[in-house]
Amino acid sequence: MEVILKQDVKHLGTKNEMVKVRPGYARNFLIPQGFAVEATIGRRKEHKEIIKQRAHKEEKILTEAQKTADLLKSVTLKVGAKAGEKGKIFGSVTAIQIAEAISKSGFAIDRKHITLDNEENIKTLGTYTATVKLHKDITVKVNFEVIAE
Repeated sequence: MEVILKQDVKHLGTKNEMVKVRPGYARNFLIPQGFAVEATIGRRKEHKEIIKQRAHKEEKILTEAQKTADLLKSVTLKVGAKAGEKGKIFGSVTAIQIAEAISKSGFAIDRKHITLDNEENIKTLGTYTATVKLHKDITVKVNFEVIAE
């Protein structure tokens, strides 16, 4: 029996995916729990249309993310931090400060999508790189400089 999943089901498939399962599993678990609907002729047509629309939206999002990635590659960010005489920072630079610097440059990036390339915290002045995940397929390396305020 073929069903169309309404949400992600572990070890079976993802939302809006058409999968083949045993009839008992579909009638007794998936359909009553609201995880799936039976793949009738009308629902199959509707499913094809949803997939086509999603592909169009996904393509648009992907091109926007690529444009943003190209612009971010050329930008060198400056992150200000209070520092001592020998260049040691009071505290450390984290993804939050980098996200603020990116937003000042005109890009809206969530701090959860930013990871520092060196696994340790940044505690000295200098030039570093961070990885920004713009899309599931697009990541970009951003150079930033930590300067004393």
